Amino acid sequence: MNRRMIAYIIGRILLVEAALLALPMLVAMLYHESVQPFLIPILALILCGILLGHGSPRSRALYARDGFAIVALAWIVMSFFGAMPFYISHSMSTFVDCFFETVSGFTTTGASILTDVEHLGRGVLFWRSFTHWVGGMGVLVFVMAILPTSDGHGMHLLRAEVPGPEVGKLVSRLGDTAKILYGIYLVMTVVEIVLLLLGGMPLFDACIHSFGSAGTGGFSSRNLSVGAYNSPYIDLVIGVFMLLFGVNFNLYFFLLVGKVRDVLRSEELRAYFLIVAAATVTIAWNISGLFESFSTALRYSFFQVSSIITTTGYATTDFNVWPTYSRLVLVLLMFAGACAGSTGGGIKIARLVILFKTAVSDMRQMLHPNAVTTIRMEGRTMSEKVLRNTHVFLVAYLLVLNLSTILLSLDGFDLVTTFTAVASCINNIGPGLELVGPMGNFAAFSPASKLLLSFDMLAGRLEMFPILLLVPSLWRRHSLHK
Repeated sequence: MNRRMIAYIIGRILLVEAALLALPMLVAMLYHESVQPFLIPILALILCGILLGHGSPRSRALYARDGFAIVALAWIVMSFFGAMPFYISHSMSTFVDCFFETVSGFTTTGASILTDVEHLGRGVLFWRSFTHWVGGMGVLVFVMAILPTSDGHGMHLLRAEVPGPEVGKLVSRLGDTAKILYGIYLVMTVVEIVLLLLGGMPLFDACIHSFGSAGTGGFSSRNLSVGAYNSPYIDLVIGVFMLLFGVNFNLYFFLLVGKVRDVLRSEELRAYFLIVAAATVTIAWNISGLFESFSTALRYSFFQVSSIITTTGYATTDFNVWPTYSRLVLVLLMFAGACAGSTGGGIKIARLVILFKTAVSDMRQMLHPNAVTTIRMEGRTMSEKVLRNTHVFLVAYLLVLNLSTILLSLDGFDLVTTFTAVASCINNIGPGLELVGPMGNFAAFSPASKLLLSFDMLAGRLEMFPILLLVPSLWRRHSLHK
């Protein structure tokens, strides 16, 4: 394990975070607010970054265990320092609350303990949502885009952070892959900001909601979320962009280079839009009696389906009062999540397709024991390693989900609140049902439960393994292979 290289990269990451904090500090200056909540963390980050990152390591090689350690530690450390502006500005009463809010931001969960976000200063409010944008594509991907590693071992960082059952480079150089991903990400964000401005949304709010849509995070500058604007146009723009950011970003690259056939051949993309269409129409039918027309029901249904399946968490209405069928479908969409390689959370559509095909193949094998079966996805045969990783992920996912639900139940809240709180955090969604519904929050949970839910958010965003593999016993005697 290359501890010196791990410390070196963490140091560089802290320096990058210091630079990122300069942007909300500038916003605070523009609105004549105190810059102290940002200046102190910036100085602390620079000092720690220099201490950890001074000198060049003798060996710059990174292996699988190093990649997992760097990714897990980077997200924890960034969340710790990222919580300082909230604490210094007295936006929240305890540091645990600040840490919870920051983890929720970086992991693009959108779960909040705040009851009134509109009282926050503009600088703090900007930082709160900007964490969505940075965390959406990945902290390490962002760092590689501006400070790419000089060797070929950075692929371990990409595999440890980018969601999905299989990760590959778009081009030969990993740094260029990171630049392409963030280039597409930035352009789409700017386009959404412009479209929201055309709909009459103020520039500050347009940036906030575009950051939330791009990172599929869900933090808003309004207490009533997107519903505060009561605009069909704004609902449509944000709803469509949430869906677009839930698509595998590799497909956008294929469109740019003219590989349209590869995009149309994507089984995951077809399944993704089919699920969205089916859920939108059936929920609209189910809730049509709550609205004056079916078109209005369709508008609210589409937005909420788009918000939940992409794990964004924005709301235009209180779906907690919808009929049981609609709420059940939304809960199922929480678990499904968006496409692999997107900014969304959840299990991922690709994994669900693989698991479905595996089940069908196993049943055929029972009927025809001597038959040789293969599982194909996107026109390619799935390797045993990908299939095994998919099943291991599901086991780890269910273990964390069930154990967290049991532990959270000690707070004494009702079953729906407890279960959906864990489900929304581990799937990086934000709102659940009942007390943690779209009009509620997570403030009532104990400090220990908030730390547990913070762990769930990190585990969900990093797809279990980087966080779980921090267990010391797994690092002994080459327990992880290079």
